[in-house]
Amino acid sequence: MFVNVVKSKIHRVKVTGADLNYIGSITIDEDLMDAANIIQGEKVQIVNNNNGERIETYAIPGPRNSGELTLNGAAARKVAVGDVLILITYGMMDIEKARSFKPALIFPDEKTNLLK
Repeated sequence: MFVNVVKSKIHRVKVTGADLNYIGSITIDEDLMDAANIIQGEKVQIVNNNNGERIETYAIPGPRNSGELTLNGAAARKVAVGDVLILITYGMMDIEKARSFKPALIFPDEKTNLLK
């Protein structure tokens, strides 16, 4: 049997931009993506702590050490600059492997979105 488990989590990052006219996705500082083991194009669940919205899109890398976190396209309507988000990715694996799997959990600086 296979199960979906949390693969990566970036906990409590602030939205730095919302670009309705971009074609879609979430732009994430590439340093955060690397630390959380998130790859370009990977599906990301976004949980907005400010309004309760939960949306899914895909990750694209932003400039390193920038703290950028921009929602693009239709997702931009679901956030405001300054909202606090949790970003989660999931992986499917055998249930026995899942019992011992350790996800990448990242807790950036809440003011700057940079790695501590």
